[in-house]
Amino acid sequence: MTDPDARIRHSWQANAEAWTRAVREQRIESRRLVTDAAILNAIADGLARRVLDIGCGEGWLCRALAARGSECVGVDASEPLIEAAQAGGGGRFEVMGYAALIEKGEALGQFDTLVCNFALLDETIAPLLGALRERLDPGGRLLIQTVHPWAACADEPYVDGWRLETFASFGGEFSAPMPWYFRTLESWLALLATSGWRLRQLREPRHPGTGQPGSLLLELQPLAG
Repeated sequence: MTDPDARIRHSWQANAEAWTRAVREQRIESRRLVTDAAILNAIADGLARRVLDIGCGEGWLCRALAARGSECVGVDASEPLIEAAQAGGGGRFEVMGYAALIEKGEALGQFDTLVCNFALLDETIAPLLGALRERLDPGGRLLIQTVHPWAACADEPYVDGWRLETFASFGGEFSAPMPWYFRTLESWLALLATSGWRLRQLREPRHPGTGQPGSLLLELQPLAG
């Protein structure tokens, strides 16, 4: 299996049960200390009556938002993760990858907040980003949380390209490594602009112990016209 997109899908199929346990048992330090609160706080800073969680995984974000009164729809390409989300409740969950969301997203309705929380892993995401504009109510926003480019670069060259997540720090239950596409900050901002989005706010949530950025969090609105 050499196609990175196919390997991403395989990883989330194979690792679904292990991922669900890791999230629900709060084993992942970066989520526990930084990124979960960061995305919840960003959502709370604006209107969140109806939220679409793209790449919802096992559904934790929809459950948290439902507890705060939001109506949530979660989509993910991994059937076992969607099954876990449906069992956990908190919203409507559909098996839907990038292509299906582009082609059939209209059936989900309109939203005032769209969320991609560590969900944009492929190299080619411009078509999805363009299509998401159609899912927003007037005045709505898109929130993207992703790895911080400078922090995630580590000792690798600071250039766009495929990287490999082995999940080694999450325990020994993960059987399939996951390729993901690294982007520099410059590349992120250029991609979003050409996909029809305007940057409204950029946040860099920091780890409380190290003071280092734990993620990059972007709030975007559609460009006019």
